[in-house]
Amino acid sequence: MTAAAEMSKKKNGRESDNEDGFYFKGVKHLCGTGITEVPHKYILPVSDRPDVINEEDSYSTGELNLKLPIIDFAELHGPNRSRVLESLNSACENHGFFQLVNHGISSDVVCDMMDVGRRFFELPFEELEKFMSINMRSPVRYGTSFNQTKDGVFCWRDFLKLVCHPLPDVLPHWPSSPLDFRNKGVTYANESKMVFLKLVEAILESLEMTTTEKKTRETEEILKEFEDGSHLMVLNCYPPCPQPELTFGMPPHSDYGFVTLVLQDEVAGLQIMSRNRWHTVQPVPNSFVVNVGDHLEIFSNGRYKSVLHRVLANSSKSRISIASLHSLPFESTVRPWPKLIDEKNPRQYMDTNFSDFQNYLELCDAKKKNFLESRKLT
Repeated sequence: MTAAAEMSKKKNGRESDNEDGFYFKGVKHLCGTGITEVPHKYILPVSDRPDVINEEDSYSTGELNLKLPIIDFAELHGPNRSRVLESLNSACENHGFFQLVNHGISSDVVCDMMDVGRRFFELPFEELEKFMSINMRSPVRYGTSFNQTKDGVFCWRDFLKLVCHPLPDVLPHWPSSPLDFRNKGVTYANESKMVFLKLVEAILESLEMTTTEKKTRETEEILKEFEDGSHLMVLNCYPPCPQPELTFGMPPHSDYGFVTLVLQDEVAGLQIMSRNRWHTVQPVPNSFVVNVGDHLEIFSNGRYKSVLHRVLANSSKSRISIASLHSLPFESTVRPWPKLIDEKNPRQYMDTNFSDFQNYLELCDAKKKNFLESRKLT
């Protein structure tokens, strides 16, 4: 190689590094530069774009107005509990998603959380930059894409990820701007955790592990473990995209935890895979979209399904969502529950834990359900 060629190579390498550093600043920062086209870093191969049918997986752009099963949280505590448990069992087995209504969190708390989340993403870049990190184990992390250290193509999303347990330990690390962020965030985190604990009790019962009359000691121990369980809150911002047909807000994936509770604003974008087609979930005010996570599929020995979902970009409106991911404590081992294993239903998954998942993300390009597939026993 000539000296001139070597110098050119070094120069191009520096330019590439600078370009990657620019994209690491996030989509909000990128949009602030006044772009009118999607940069190449966000452009998917033609076969992976949301407006193209993938013959191998039978993906399509989806259909609007998908009606998810509706679980009335209030009725879980009344005379119709057994009927609601049957509906919950069916939703987790056949859909992996459901809409949770009458969850008991006031509309004021919900609106306040959405509002303070939106105001956080509107802060000057210098404020957001304080929380930027590529350390996936950080208790507070502002980032972009899905996994910006591994993604060959970035997705059209910025996020703020907050560890929510134990709150006294992590709260000093949370953003202090906007001024009411911590106060509004703590209120919402505490109330969403209470909803999860009541919901997971119903999920255990729907798996026929217990009855309404009497909980087994094993079930009580599991519920106690969930009280001290992991809780992550992820605030997602999807700015308007000049060419949404070329990229994703988030690519197809499943959630690694036990259960995820998602708040959406009024802008549609979430799609789930059902019967080999993509379907758009229409936002329902003051409700949660709830989905089965990888840990629940493992725990149920495959009975409840962790389903692929993705997020579309759009050209006209910014979209905000808040996902609360709940599971067992970070250090706990997740394994199929022995009560759900017998000769007819042999064990389908190996043991796993949160560290396994983090190691996987740091080493792999986590797309679709690869992590869950890696836990399956052949």
